Amino acid sequence: MGLKQEEILLSNNSINSNVGEIPIDKQKLAAPIKSAVDKYQLVRGLVKQHLDSFNYFVNTGIKKIVRANAMIVSDVDPSIFLRFKDVRIGEPSMTINGVSEKINPHACRLSDMTYAAPILVNIEYTQGSRGVKMKAETVHKNDLVIGRMPIMLRSCCCVLYGKDEAELARLGECPLDPGGYFIIKGTEKVMLIQEQLSKNRIIIDADKKGK
Repeated sequence: MGLKQEEILLSNNSINSNVGEIPIDKQKLAAPIKSAVDKYQLVRGLVKQHLDSFNYFVNTGIKKIVRANAMIVSDVDPSIFLRFKDVRIGEPSMTINGVSEKINPHACRLSDMTYAAPILVNIEYTQGSRGVKMKAETVHKNDLVIGRMPIMLRSCCCVLYGKDEAELARLGECPLDPGGYFIIKGTEKVMLIQEQLSKNRIIIDADKKGK
C-alpha cells in the first residue's frame, strides 16, 4: 500500500521543522580566538599540509627521483658507469673549517645561517678501464655528500621533531610555534601554496607535412 499525498506532505513538513530547530550560535562562530592554545590548534591545521608534503618528499619523493636516474653510463666506454644505490637526508649541520657541527633553528636565526642538512647518497662506480691491459674495479662508497637541502621546521628531519616543551625551551623555541617554514640566511621564509583553475585550451600541433 502506498502512502497518501497528505501523509507525504505531513512527513516532509515534520522533517523540515526538525532541521530548522538545530541551534546555530552565530556569535560563537564570529568571536575572535583569544587563547594562544586555540590559535596554535588553528594554525597547526593550516601548516599540516606543508609538513606532510615535505615529509613525503624527503622520505619517498627524492628516492623516486634518484631511482629514475640511478644509472649514468659513459658514452666512450659503456662498461664505465656510476650508479646511485640510495639517498637520504642527514641531520641539520654546518661545516666550519672542515669540521661538521650540528645546528638548530635558533642559532641559525642569530648567526644569519641557512638551516639545512646534507644530502647523502650510496654509490658504486667503475675505476679504470675494462680493456686488456687494465682490469676495471667496482668501488662502493656510502654517505657521500652531493649537496645540501633547507630543512622545514618541525618536519621529520628537523631537530625539533618530537620534542616536548622543556626540550623546545632549552633550544630557544616557542612550544606554540607550529613550524612549516624554512630559515634562509637567518630569515624565516615560507612557501605559498596556490590553487588555480585549469583552463580549457585547444592545443594544435603541426606535423612534418605542415598539417
